[in-house]
Amino acid sequence: MLEFLYKLDVSVLYFINHTLANPFFDKFFPFITEVKNWYIAYILLFIIIILKGGRIGRIAAAVFILLIISTDQFSSFFLKNLVARIRPCNVFNDLNILVTCTGSYSFPSSHAVNNFGAAIFFTKFYPKYKWYFYTVAVLLSFSRPYVGVHYPSDALAGAVIGLVFGYVFALVAIKIDNLIETRKTKITNKYERIR
Repeated sequence: MLEFLYKLDVSVLYFINHTLANPFFDKFFPFITEVKNWYIAYILLFIIIILKGGRIGRIAAAVFILLIISTDQFSSFFLKNLVARIRPCNVFNDLNILVTCTGSYSFPSSHAVNNFGAAIFFTKFYPKYKWYFYTVAVLLSFSRPYVGVHYPSDALAGAVIGLVFGYVFALVAIKIDNLIETRKTKITNKYERIR
């Protein structure tokens, strides 16, 4: 069974990396897969949430930092070292390698973990933007096998892990907001009684 799944994984990898290859994708996916190309967008989103999102926006921004630290540490340092799966770009000589192939491990894709975590997290607070959040997460996750540095299952597993983390951290942010609101209400009621 494991051998069948591995062969299927490799087949899908080659379909994405070879069959779907074209000049536009060969420029588009290496660009979007590079994290530093997203810094400005991330910073602007963060500033907008803090300035325009009210109290829940500020809470979400703070909890989001903890989410990304947690997902990145869990995927990049714990799971990758535990599974120790060699990247496909270091296994197959005939892949189209469109970015630098590092010696770090492959499973799961941290891009997928972080971006799907962010997608579900922000969807809980800003549901009308969910298509934007999930489109970005899907494209970034898809880019990893396309550029040859991850198996499709790395991206799929990363998406699932990210969704779990993002959902849990969203619940934490909502709980913090509820606790603050409850405390604020108690203080207001106490003040009204004193008057």
